[in-house]
Amino acid sequence: MSGVSLKGIVKAYGALQVVHGIDLEVQEKEFVVLVGPSGCGKSTTLRMIAGLEEISDGDLTIDGRHVNRVAPKDRDVAMVFQNYALYPHLNVADNIAFGLRIRKESKETIASSVEEVGGILGLTPYLERRPADLSGGQRQRVAMGRAIVRRPKVFLFDEPLSNLDAKLRTQMRAEIKRLHKRLGVTSIYVTHDQVEAMTLADRIVVMHDGRIEQIGSPMELFLNPVNTFVAGFLGSPPMNMVNARIVAGDLGPVAEFGDNKIQLDQVASLQNSVGQDVVLGIRPEFVTVADDTVPHRVSVEVDLIETLGSEALIHASLQGDPFVIRTETVGQMNVLDGISGFTIAPHLIRVFDAKTGVSLPGQAVGQ
Repeated sequence: MSGVSLKGIVKAYGALQVVHGIDLEVQEKEFVVLVGPSGCGKSTTLRMIAGLEEISDGDLTIDGRHVNRVAPKDRDVAMVFQNYALYPHLNVADNIAFGLRIRKESKETIASSVEEVGGILGLTPYLERRPADLSGGQRQRVAMGRAIVRRPKVFLFDEPLSNLDAKLRTQMRAEIKRLHKRLGVTSIYVTHDQVEAMTLADRIVVMHDGRIEQIGSPMELFLNPVNTFVAGFLGSPPMNMVNARIVAGDLGPVAEFGDNKIQLDQVASLQNSVGQDVVLGIRPEFVTVADDTVPHRVSVEVDLIETLGSEALIHASLQGDPFVIRTETVGQMNVLDGISGFTIAPHLIRVFDAKTGVSLPGQAVGQ
C-alpha cells in the first residue's frame, strides 16, 4: 500500500533544529494537509519526504520501503511546486511529457499519456501553447499534469495555489479535490491557508515551531482544538479568546469576566476547576446576537458591521479586546441595528488553561 510513514523525523542545520521528531502516518489514498504559519517546518517536512532535504534523524517509509537514503527520482513521488517550474521554451504537451522522455518511454506511450492527462485537466485545446501564453490557473494545471502523467505512488503539493488570485484559488481547490477523488493517489499538501486546509483535507496536520500540534479531520480540529494555537489558527474569522475565571453557579460552573458571566458545560473537568483562570474559546459562528431585551446576555460594544450579502461580520469590543460575531443577515437586518450583546450554548464554548493554553479535558462537540 502506498502510504507514507514518518517516525521521529528530525531536521537540523548544524546546531539549529527546525523539525523536532515528528510522527505521522498517511494512509493509502488519503489527502493530508500540513498547515501552519511561515517557519513552522511544513515545507521542510514535505521536502524531506520528496528527498530534496536530507533527514537528520528518524525513519521515512513510502509504500513500506525505507527511503531515507533513496534518491528523489527513485522514491516514486511527484511534486507540484508553488512557482510551477515549467520549461518556457517547451509547449504544454512537451512540458507534460518531459518526465516520460527522461525515462525513455515509447513515443506511443508518451502520446497517449499526454492526451489522457490533457483531457483530465481540460488542457487539450492548449497542448501546442507555451507557458507564457497561458493564465496562472492553466499553468498550474500543466504543473499538475506533469506530476500526474508519471503515475506516482504519492503526490506532494508545496503551496501550489499561493500565486493565484482569490477566484482562481477557489476554482483550483475544487479541481484538485475532484482530481484526487478520480485518481485516488495518496496526497500530501502544504499550505499556510487554513481555508485550503479545511476544504481539501481528509485530515489536517497543524504544525507550529517544528512540531505537530494536532492531527484530525477538519471538523474535529474546528470543533475540538487541543490548545489555543490550533483554536486561533483554524477558522475564518478565528476563534475569539476571552480571559475569564471559573466560579460556582446555581446550575454548575460559570465563567466570570468583568461584569459578565457565561454558563459553562457541566463536564467534570470544569466542575472541578472552580477558581481556575482560563481562556474561553468562542467561535464567531456559534453565538446568537442579542439586544437589550434578552436576559443573561454578554454585553459588547459594537464598532462596525460588515454586511457580506447573506451574512454579516460584527466587529465589537469585549472588555477592551476585539470580539467578532458572524451571523446571517436574511430576516435579521432590523435586529443587527440593535445589537448590544450575545448568547451562546454552554457546550459550544471551549475552555483552555490560562497558563498552558491546553484545552481542559472532557469537552467534546459532536461533528
